[in-house]
Amino acid sequence: MKSFRKELVFEVKERREYINITRQVNQCLAESGITEGLLLVNAMHITASVFINDDESGLHRDFETWLEKLAPEKPHSQYHHNGYEDNADAHLKRSIMGREVVVAITNGALDFGPWEQIFYGEFDGKRKKRVLVKIIGE
Repeated sequence: MKSFRKELVFEVKERREYINITRQVNQCLAESGITEGLLLVNAMHITASVFINDDESGLHRDFETWLEKLAPEKPHSQYHHNGYEDNADAHLKRSIMGREVVVAITNGALDFGPWEQIFYGEFDGKRKKRVLVKIIGE
């Protein structure tokens, strides 16, 4: 069994962004040389998410609208966590969207459904952020 690890780094320009990282994850898979196994992608920040969904701009706006209804950013005073930081909403949004994804690798490719893509969701950005890619298999 082989193992491969790589960190992807993103300069997140907005407080909240959705970044399609499928291409970078596929590059990691090619670098690994693994053709059968499992691939884990996880956010390395507590206010970020990795998830699988369709790459459609209307859907991304729907995520934003829905998450903002569930955990609005403002007023900051509504959250017990906020004091030194004003990112309690980002922690809650991450809890909803999830921390990681696991994808099967079959014949050297991500074993996806027809429209599936991997996204990094950032909820407290404006700085460099990291994603871990870990691949195990043969």
